[in-house]
Amino acid sequence: MSPEQDQRCPAAAARQARAAGDMGDATLVAGFGCRRGAPAEAIAAALDAALHDAGCTLAALTALATSTAKAAEPGLQAMAARLALPLTTPPDAALAAAAPACITASPRVEALTGLPSLAEAAALAAAGPGARLLGPRRSAGGLATCALATTEPAP
Repeated sequence: MSPEQDQRCPAAAARQARAAGDMGDATLVAGFGCRRGAPAEAIAAALDAALHDAGCTLAALTALATSTAKAAEPGLQAMAARLALPLTTPPDAALAAAAPACITASPRVEALTGLPSLAEAAALAAAGPGARLLGPRRSAGGLATCALATTEPAP
């Protein structure tokens, strides 16, 4: 990824400011939804697409997130291990509270989870108060979705 792309990423800019001595504390969380048995490659493809669209790099990520129901998925577990990042599972109430801020909606996901987008709700809920999405969720062949949320203020 080019330096110009990484400069577009709010969390990367905050990371650089911290390195320069500023006391920012931005978070960048990748939220995931996936079909049962989705391979790590599909999850990685969704993450790569979301990072590319946001102008962020893997180095900017602080955590991965999904629902409790999806946390044991081998593909998600493998991705968390590969990136050496925690896979957080916000409480269902936090996911529901984040739902109104979701950008996209899937009728299938809504029927299964009650959320318009599991990836978007998980990213927002895990990032915490004041979080915002960096864009709509990205899909990888219908097997996995990824959305990025940050606590860095909008430019």
